[in-house]
Amino acid sequence: MTNLLTRAVMMSTPLLLGAMAEVFAERTGMMITAIEGIFLMGAWGGFVGVYLSGSVWMGLLVAMLCGLATAALYGAITVHMRQQQIVTGTAINILAAGFCAYFQRVLFGIPTTPLKIAVLPKIAIPVLSQIPVLGPVLFNQNALTYLAYLIIPLAWYLLFHTSLGLTIRSTGENPEAVDVAGINVSRVRFLTVLVAGMVGGLAGSFYTVGYLGMFSTNIIGGRGWIAFAICFLGNWSPKGAVIGTIVFGLADAVSIYIQSAGGNPLFPNELVIALPYILTILLTVTRKNFNVPAKLGIPYAKED
Repeated sequence: MTNLLTRAVMMSTPLLLGAMAEVFAERTGMMITAIEGIFLMGAWGGFVGVYLSGSVWMGLLVAMLCGLATAALYGAITVHMRQQQIVTGTAINILAAGFCAYFQRVLFGIPTTPLKIAVLPKIAIPVLSQIPVLGPVLFNQNALTYLAYLIIPLAWYLLFHTSLGLTIRSTGENPEAVDVAGINVSRVRFLTVLVAGMVGGLAGSFYTVGYLGMFSTNIIGGRGWIAFAICFLGNWSPKGAVIGTIVFGLADAVSIYIQSAGGNPLFPNELVIALPYILTILLTVTRKNFNVPAKLGIPYAKED
């Protein structure tokens, strides 16, 4: 049970980072449907950065830059050109998959054995890591997991107790009022998308730099969309995002545990792999009330 909970906390890391990034972006009215592509670009950038430099920290930096570049493309099209967000995000997801597959082959060819990189080491916090059960579960994780949970109180305070947070929330609810107040709505939205892209790239790098130590084009496997769904199910709140990531992290951990244990005759392997996605569908269709930002997904054009 301790091992399962430890893995659940670890596997919730990228989902929490991605969901938090999505919460802030969608609070401004920007539905980042390119999140799957941002995750994938971050995973690829992290792998390439570590493989070529030998430094996991350089890998994380490259991952953030890849996420930033992908988000900048998405923001330029949807914010400044005011194009449809869902269609644009879908196209960028396809573009990211093709980009990573092509340049992975350009850089490394077709290796006979999988290319491996060093991953982030676990950091045991003195004293706290010795606490029974809670110690190894919460205080013996890698740096990305600690960073993800450090972001929780900071995100909540920023969103609900600062003038910047008020601007972010108002931009998604009443952009006309924000415009009248002399704040550039497009700039707020675009900058928020950029920051969300950097965090999403960092989230994607978890799968290569923080966990597997290798890259494949299907490494994300829809988890970007799960982070996207967590934002909705958590009602666009940091608190809801935390609860959602814990639930989905546990489902992901259970899925991995059953597979590593050799499966179960009562549960086909395909069903086990699909467990987190089945949970996403069930929670989405059973949720009745959503506090959707009023202008979510709607481009803003300043009136003359």
